[in-house]
Amino acid sequence: MFNFTSKLLLLFLLAFPCGLISVGHVYADSDSAEDIVEDSDAAVDEEEDDEDVLVEEDQMQTSEGHEDDSDEAADKLLASHPDADTTIIFTTGEEFPANEIVRFLVGFSNKGSQEFTVQSLEASFRYPQDFQFFIQNFTALPLNTVVKPQAQASFEYSFIPAQPMAGRPFGLVILLNYQDTEGSVFQTAVYNQTVTITEREEGLDGETMFMYVFLAGLVSLLLFGMYQVLDSRTKKRLSVKIEKGTAGINDVDISWIPQETLNAMNKASPKASPRKRTKRAAGTDQ
Repeated sequence: MFNFTSKLLLLFLLAFPCGLISVGHVYADSDSAEDIVEDSDAAVDEEEDDEDVLVEEDQMQTSEGHEDDSDEAADKLLASHPDADTTIIFTTGEEFPANEIVRFLVGFSNKGSQEFTVQSLEASFRYPQDFQFFIQNFTALPLNTVVKPQAQASFEYSFIPAQPMAGRPFGLVILLNYQDTEGSVFQTAVYNQTVTITEREEGLDGETMFMYVFLAGLVSLLLFGMYQVLDSRTKKRLSVKIEKGTAGINDVDISWIPQETLNAMNKASPKASPRKRTKRAAGTDQ
């Protein structure tokens, strides 16, 4: 019995490691299979991404081609006709003050033998370093005016530069759009220069008015303080009583002094009293 049990135990000890090894191989095979599947999925995803990138590049190339075509078409549209001549006059002056109306007249001369239809007039402020960037774009003025051959026409346009643009230079572009009898569209840059937006000079604004009022109040307060100090000092001087002595001995009243005392004082003093002087003077007169 003991031998049989020991054999079973030995068999179990031998079979258990083999079972573990086989199970490990199974798990390893499954993991490797999963890794293979994941690698294949990743490869498929990379191929799809590459295809998407190629498609996007093709689209970008086609869009760039369309943009080039549109730019070429725009360049063609921006050309001016040789038989059209334009002039401009700023009726409000060559200065461009902020937040004020700027008016100008555009003259169009048809020097050819066919009619021109002036469609619109537009103006805009551009970035001075690159005129492709718009800073302030004004509303286009529809005209739809037919100019006969060897004829002229003038158009008035006005705009208001924004207040935050004051004190800085900008590119002013004024464009006139027109077409001929065949339907070809042309555009002439009537004005294309860099201008400086000036600040509006006001006679008296709110800040200056407040400063003047504040200074006037401050000066008035200082004057009132000085008046109070001088007035208080003057009152103190008047309130002080100044004691003065008698102007002379004749002004002294000695009637209340007894006669004996006066006689004693006269004997002690060699100088005669004023009363005796008056009595002697009266006696001599008599």
